[in-house]
Amino acid sequence: MFPGMRACVQRVTNASVETGGEIVGSIGAGLLVLLGVSNQDSEAQADYLAHKIAGLRIFDDSDGKMNRSIKEVGGDLLVVSQFTLYGNAKKGFRPSYIEAAPPAEAERLYDCFVAKMRSYGIAVETGIFRAMMRVHLVNDGPVTILLDTDK
Repeated sequence: MFPGMRACVQRVTNASVETGGEIVGSIGAGLLVLLGVSNQDSEAQADYLAHKIAGLRIFDDSDGKMNRSIKEVGGDLLVVSQFTLYGNAKKGFRPSYIEAAPPAEAERLYDCFVAKMRSYGIAVETGIFRAMMRVHLVNDGPVTILLDTDK
């Protein structure tokens, strides 16, 4: 199986990301994806995860059951890079990030993931890679799904 690109997917009524006091990405109803790239990932993991998220049925149908995807409801997507998803705190109290991809490779695969999501016809907003960001969201449900291409 794949080495393990990770995503924390949150269904939101709205979300935004700011850096330096300025909003750099904002969406209405849709999904906020915090995306972590490991040092073992490739374009195959970015494609797989994009496909999975595009088809993930976590929006309500007419009967109130989670049975519709972001594509079906016409929702927006906000993608924020999140290397801390690879924080390993098994030993001690300070997480190790040794499993996270080096910045240049992580950015390349992050961009690959974003491009793949856009290829599905989904409107995508992003944060700024490697910037200190503040993420604001209203989690709808709340619905939060953790995805890992290794699991």
